[in-house]
Amino acid sequence: MAAIDTKTIIAEIINAHGGEKIWSGIDWIEAEISAWGFLFKAKHIPVLKHLTVRASTKKPHFMFVDYPEQGQTGELIWDEEVRILGVNGEVLQSRSNPRDSFKGLRRILWWDFLDFIYFGGYATWNYLVTPFIFSREGFVFKNIRTLHTADGDLLCFDATFPDDLPTHCRTQTFYFDENRLLRRLDYTAEVVGSWAHAAHFCNEYRDFAGLKMPTHRRVRPMLFNRPLSSPTLVGIEIHDVSLQ
Repeated sequence: MAAIDTKTIIAEIINAHGGEKIWSGIDWIEAEISAWGFLFKAKHIPVLKHLTVRASTKKPHFMFVDYPEQGQTGELIWDEEVRILGVNGEVLQSRSNPRDSFKGLRRILWWDFLDFIYFGGYATWNYLVTPFIFSREGFVFKNIRTLHTADGDLLCFDATFPDDLPTHCRTQTFYFDENRLLRRLDYTAEVVGSWAHAAHFCNEYRDFAGLKMPTHRRVRPMLFNRPLSSPTLVGIEIHDVSLQ
């Protein structure tokens, strides 16, 4: 498909989710979320219940408020560092180049809080800023096609992320409905393992001051390129969003 068609499609997708004008006026997204699922059990991490998070719209900077303890903040700064800040902003714990730490037996068996702040931080940041992130330079879109399903046709394409953005894997597949709303994305959660192929479903869209966002998300395993009905690897509910 010609480059001009790709640009048109991306523009239509961004407009469907609120438009570039609204997005360009936002510096931070603050959301109240809950998250749970098999991954939390497997890595011995407490589930999230009505936790406040903050995501920068300009760069991969993400914060878990009152996490892992009341008054503390779990913070992700690009792929460079994760840290836990105290009540007065003092650094209680930190880890540089956190993605490089996901090697060895310990991470297979369990994660510490810094591990989760990295994984949960970059993943949730990606979810909150997509599809507007597609306007960023460095993305490559290929294999634009239509998928016929029992629920209607879906527009699909493969998106390769720029190297400087922390994400599940460099190339992911995105699916949009007839209204150009994101309904699914497929990826490999490389931090979990090279085998961790997942389909991430997005539903129950709500309008937050003009920004349209799915509030009901479910991540399920993929086997031979087909999503399984269970288990739910990660479930996410977005209870509220404010734009800052």
